[in-house]
Amino acid sequence: MAALCPALFIAAPASGQGKTTVTAALARLHYQAGRVVRVFKTGPDYLDPQILAKASGQAVLQLDLWMAGADYCRQKLYEAAQEADLIIIEGAMGMFDGEPSSADLAALFGIPVAIVMDVKGMAQTAAAVATGLADYRDDFNVYGLIANNCGSARHRQLIEDALPPTLTFLASFARDPKVALPERHLGLVQPDDAEVDLEQRFDAGAACFMSTGLAELPPPVSFAAQTSARVPLLLKGVSIGVARDVAFSFIYQVNLDLLEEMGAELVFFSPLADESLPEVDALWLAGGYPELHAEKLADNTAMKKAIKLFAEANRPILAECGGFLYCLNTLTDLEGNSHAMTGILNGEGAMRGKRGCQGMQTALLPEGEIRAHAHHRSRVDMNMDALSFGRRQRHPAPGEAIYRRAGITGSYLHLFFPSNPEATAALFMPSLIVEQT
Repeated sequence: MAALCPALFIAAPASGQGKTTVTAALARLHYQAGRVVRVFKTGPDYLDPQILAKASGQAVLQLDLWMAGADYCRQKLYEAAQEADLIIIEGAMGMFDGEPSSADLAALFGIPVAIVMDVKGMAQTAAAVATGLADYRDDFNVYGLIANNCGSARHRQLIEDALPPTLTFLASFARDPKVALPERHLGLVQPDDAEVDLEQRFDAGAACFMSTGLAELPPPVSFAAQTSARVPLLLKGVSIGVARDVAFSFIYQVNLDLLEEMGAELVFFSPLADESLPEVDALWLAGGYPELHAEKLADNTAMKKAIKLFAEANRPILAECGGFLYCLNTLTDLEGNSHAMTGILNGEGAMRGKRGCQGMQTALLPEGEIRAHAHHRSRVDMNMDALSFGRRQRHPAPGEAIYRRAGITGSYLHLFFPSNPEATAALFMPSLIVEQT
C-alpha cells in the first residue's frame, strides 16, 4: 500500500545558488511548527546532510539513482512517508546535470520541484531562466520559484511580474550574511565547528519564509511500497572501530545502519583525542578533514602506534579518502607543513589548493564491486603498486587507485555499502580479506 506525504524537491540551475541554505531554512520553519520533517540529499554528499540534520532534527540520508538504485530510493522515501509530515529533497548541482540528474529523481517519484535561483545582478532574466528550466522537460512538475539574494521589494516585484501565469513566485530570500551558510574548501563548514552559530542562521532563514506560501505544506505525493530482501547477518559477532570526530566525519548514516543490520557491533573512537583503540576486530577510517587537524593527529603518537600495531597484526582496516591520507607516512597541509601520519601504507599525501578530483566510480575489489565516489583536493605519491583502479561512471580513463597491504584497503574512494553488502562485509572480516590478484 502506498504512503501519502507532502513533498518538495529543491533544485537550481547550477551549484552555488543557495539550495542548502533554503532547504535548511524550510526544514527549520516546519520543524518549529511541530512537524516531523524528513530531509534527503541527492548524490554523494556528507557535509550538506550534517547541516540539514541539525536544521530538521532528523537524520538525513542520501538518494542517488546510480549509486543506490531506484529500489533503494523508493524504499527510503516510502519509509519516510510513513512517519513524516513533510519530505524535502535537496538536489545536486544544476537540476539537469549528471546522469541521472536531480530532475530524473524528481520525475521518477512525482515530486514537485521548487527552483532556487541566485538572482543577484538580474531581474526579468531570472524569470526567463526559471521559465526555461520549467519548460525544458514535461515529465515533472515545477512548484514555483524561490529567488535567493533578492536585493529589495522592487527587485522581487520585477521578477514576479515577468513570470508566466504557469510559474508561481514562491518566496524571496534577502541578501543577508547572517542567514547564508559558510563554506570551506570541500563545501560547507561542518555543524560542529564552534566558530559558526548555525542555529541562529537556521532560525533567521525560517523567519524569511514565515509569511510566504512555503509556510504551508505542499501537495501530498504518493510513495509506493518497496519490499527489500533481509540483509544476511554476515558480520554477527564482529566488532568494528569507527573513527569519528571533526577530522573524520564523512560517514553515510546508511553505511552505519547496514553494518549493524549485518550484525556488527560499532564502537566509535577519536584519532584526535583518544590514546588507544577500542577492543575491536576491524577498523573503519572514514574520510573528513585530516589536513585541518594534521598537527594534532601527528602529535597523538599513542594512537598512531596503536593503529600501526593493529595493522601489523593483519587485522582489517578500511581507509577512505581522509582516512587513507592518515594511513600514509606524511601529510602536507595547505600551508606546506609536513606532518607524520601512521605510516601503515607507504606513501606521502599533500593538499593542492583548488585542484582536485570528484565523480562517481565503482570500486573494483576482489571481494566484489562496490559503488562509490571521489571528492578530494589532494594528491598522493605511493611507493607501492595498486590493487586495482576504480571504474568511472562515464569515462574510459582509470579511476582512483585502490591499495592493499595485508588487511588494509585504502583509497580515495568513499564506498556506498548498500550497493553490495556481501563485498562490504568481507572487507571487515579477517578470514575473507582477499589479497591482490
